[in-house]
Amino acid sequence: MTLTVATPADLLDHVGDSLGPTEWITVDQERIAQFAEATGDHQWIHVDVERATAESPFGGPIAHGYLTLALANLFLPQLVVVEQFSMGVNVGLDKVRFPSPVPAGSKIRGTGEVVSVTQIGEGFQAVVRVSIQADGAAKPACVADTISRFFP
Repeated sequence: MTLTVATPADLLDHVGDSLGPTEWITVDQERIAQFAEATGDHQWIHVDVERATAESPFGGPIAHGYLTLALANLFLPQLVVVEQFSMGVNVGLDKVRFPSPVPAGSKIRGTGEVVSVTQIGEGFQAVVRVSIQADGAAKPACVADTISRFFP
């Protein structure tokens, strides 16, 4: 379920709230290859299907950890929507972890938690912990505290 608030100040009432889950998306080999092209990370465990299937402890190619992290940006607006603000800025990330891999072809989705909301000048800074889970995995594939600022 998406948390929708009118203003950034309204996020103050939702600290500790759980968010999501989002819709599932599939991380297929084509998406992994496109990420490799965009970033220059062509490590065989991601892009060489034959070798990864034969030699990798994962039984096949896996998504880049940073690809999984980048998809937090896809999931975040499905988790929380602030309707009235003039500008939002991604400030950074804290505590990024990759507890389990995302095998090529996996379905993943996001959940979240509003960790903190702080007024900074006229704006507000929100920390939302995004957890990305691969279908059937015992541990999340990625957990990251996203930091966003909203300006009036």
